[in-house]
Amino acid sequence: MPKRLREPGEFCWINVLTPGVEDAKAFFGALLGWTFEPIPGGSGWFIRLGESRFGGLFDLARPGTPPRTPPGVGVMARVDDADVAVARARALGGDARPALDVGQAGRMAELTAPDGARFAVWQPLAAAGTDVDPFLPGAPCWFEVVTRDVDRVSAFYRDLFGWTAERSFTDASGYVEFHCRGEMVAGLLPAPAEFDAPPHWGVYFTVKDVDATASRAVELGGSVVLDPRDIPGVGRFAVLRSPGGVAFHVVSYSI
Repeated sequence: MPKRLREPGEFCWINVLTPGVEDAKAFFGALLGWTFEPIPGGSGWFIRLGESRFGGLFDLARPGTPPRTPPGVGVMARVDDADVAVARARALGGDARPALDVGQAGRMAELTAPDGARFAVWQPLAAAGTDVDPFLPGAPCWFEVVTRDVDRVSAFYRDLFGWTAERSFTDASGYVEFHCRGEMVAGLLPAPAEFDAPPHWGVYFTVKDVDATASRAVELGGSVVLDPRDIPGVGRFAVLRSPGGVAFHVVSYSI
């Protein structure tokens, strides 16, 4: 996908929540090439690659953060109407907080799927979301939810966003590919039996060399959660964790 603004039904933004923002900036800057720009009002930092913004970086200690919020990467999908998305999520068996305005930038809402996985939706006004090229090293390129309630959750996202859901023919785990306007936009991984984390969305970032990136993450004070391994017909990936506890995926494509 070349550089372009995301359309309704596509993930258009991420938010990284972490303790020790300055340490996080140093880690992700060195590992993924991110640069940072202060958000007006002092609430956090825009994350950039070149001229493209694609996310925000926020300190878990900032006022207003709910107690016991863990470090992580939150995902946000573009919609035409955030209030409609809230009502639809509730009708489909999920939950949602009321939509709210983010200055003149847009309108957002925090939603919860029936399995408990959290995500957000964005109705753009002045800020349309990102236009970053997903194949640029350091850019978010793939979004994946992990759940045990495969059929119910697949139906929820299909009916919420107008996606189609198709079982992968190349993945014996029962992996589900979500499509929007004929393009793959996200995936669903059935949780392995030994998986003990709650249902959640994960984000993959493009890198040139997964093994080198994993080694570099350790050098920078991070850790490897899942060792580098191949994705048949796609490339190679790993799961890493920042020094502040933010888990994320990296992937290099062979196609």
